[in-house]
Amino acid sequence: MAILALILTLLVAVEHFYILYLEMFAIESTKAKKIFNLSDDFIAQPKVKVMFANQGLYNGFLAAGLLFGLISQQFSVVIFFLICVMFAGIYGAITANRSIFLKQALPAILAILAQLLA
Repeated sequence: MAILALILTLLVAVEHFYILYLEMFAIESTKAKKIFNLSDDFIAQPKVKVMFANQGLYNGFLAAGLLFGLISQQFSVVIFFLICVMFAGIYGAITANRSIFLKQALPAILAILAQLLA
């Protein structure tokens, strides 16, 4: 069960590093526009790229915290950052798009359960 907890936690971290990449460096790409349902006109507005870069940085901090917890083998750090991801996913599902629950909150919840059972 410990390997499952590790894999699920790493998947959550990789997902958030990918979100960092999309939001900070590739927000104008076709892939990012499709994933975030963005129009060219919206992206062209002043400060939108800065807003997405800021969000990307936060996603990177979540991923970095998870990796730090795994590398340092600090269970409480891993759980803390997974709970942060879970709540961010729940909030995003409520305020932006319900699919965020499945894409971000649910993987974090599964990783939390796996960590607790490991």
